[in-house]
Amino acid sequence: MTKDLWSPALTRRGAIGSVLGTAALAAAGRAVGRTPARKPNILYIMADDMGYADLSCYGRQEYRTEVLDRLAQQGIRFTHAYANSAVCTASRVALITGRYQYRLPIGLQEPLGIQDVGLPPEVPTVASLLRKQGYATSLVGKWHLGSFPKYDPLKSGYDEFWGLRGGGVDYYTHAYNGHPDLWDGDTRVEEAGYMTDLLADRTIQTLDKRKRDGRPFFISLHFTAPHWPWEGPDEEGKAESARIAASANPAAYFHFDGGKMATYAAMMRSLDANIGRVLARLAELGLEEDTIVVFTSDNGGERFSDTWPFTGKKTELLEGGIRVPAIVRWPGVTRAGTTSDVPTMTMDWLPTFLAAAGGAPDPGYPTDGLDIRAALQGHGLPDRTLYWRFKNHDQKAVRRGRMKYLSIGGNEFLFDVVDDPLERANLKDRQPETFAALKQAFAEWNAGMLNDPNAPSYTFTPQELADHFGPDD
Repeated sequence: MTKDLWSPALTRRGAIGSVLGTAALAAAGRAVGRTPARKPNILYIMADDMGYADLSCYGRQEYRTEVLDRLAQQGIRFTHAYANSAVCTASRVALITGRYQYRLPIGLQEPLGIQDVGLPPEVPTVASLLRKQGYATSLVGKWHLGSFPKYDPLKSGYDEFWGLRGGGVDYYTHAYNGHPDLWDGDTRVEEAGYMTDLLADRTIQTLDKRKRDGRPFFISLHFTAPHWPWEGPDEEGKAESARIAASANPAAYFHFDGGKMATYAAMMRSLDANIGRVLARLAELGLEEDTIVVFTSDNGGERFSDTWPFTGKKTELLEGGIRVPAIVRWPGVTRAGTTSDVPTMTMDWLPTFLAAAGGAPDPGYPTDGLDIRAALQGHGLPDRTLYWRFKNHDQKAVRRGRMKYLSIGGNEFLFDVVDDPLERANLKDRQPETFAALKQAFAEWNAGMLNDPNAPSYTFTPQELADHFGPDD
């Protein structure tokens, strides 16, 4: 484990640790920040709605994820990695912009489909900034940042896109609420197969193409698994898909009454195996030693996820809704089999990837994230405060060091999430100064973010959503 530099009180030892962490960050910049003879390729893999402990290397007991466990053994595994949001669109805004999602209207919307909102094409993205550094950029999988033609991965820095533009599709019909949603660029396509398999197939084809053209690449592989509908890669899964397609009840598609643990396990094993196929092809092409591989999730899990030792699920700012797995294998930077307890966040990937490529964020859109290469090398990072906000139940959260301020529906808490990961002991009366400081910090930070009381939230019913979706939405 890396040394914990995050104690709430600034002791002499803590001050020295913080200085050493800053020095390590500078050293990492000198070591890997300069432009090498060949810029590293980047393969960023994101699961959808995966819980913190849904991988066996994070504690899952019901099944094994051998491929991702092996990736963790080859690199570094983070235990305090956070998503920028407890839902997927907002976290994806933070990923692609490297900034708090609340700086854009699209970051306030969840789920999409109610209003004309999306990622403005003029906003610099991780893809557009890497493309300026000579990278070939590809998005395979889920977009969910606004409807075509106004909002489009091809207008936001990606050279190519193959996947779905909405929030989720059936794993066999590739449709949302009866409307097909599978695209090659701006052309709707039809292809038979299980969605997780198809996304891996396309990624392998993209790797083959990159090998031929010789350019450094950024591939953002956004799986839909293990997002609902819960359908496994088997005959039972096909039957469930047919049942949903034949149903006149939109709730059947949303799967409030569907799924079971065995199906979830099958979906997770399929996801793990398909990542294995992609990584195997990377090695076969001789690209493994030149490629940064990241695996993580967009937010916490849903019904069948394991979030132990946390409480909370997707849509909640309890740790289970925002703490996610994060594994990085970066040859020459990460050390095999290491673990880090340094807090990181989704928006950190943009400045980290750009630094690896020899670039920097657009000065007109400064990043809210950190270049975390020092943490990847096993060191600390400069102290910082992390913030979350979510409309459902008026949720607010702040983490500074090991302490977390949480407000849900007007009820306020102060937790030590290191000693009390279940968030049960409310310390706000024992540590009133810390409680007041974090609450004030949230108010000051929030004053600089967009606020839209009319932004949609997860309070919409399936029928309300269905009423807004047409064949071209």
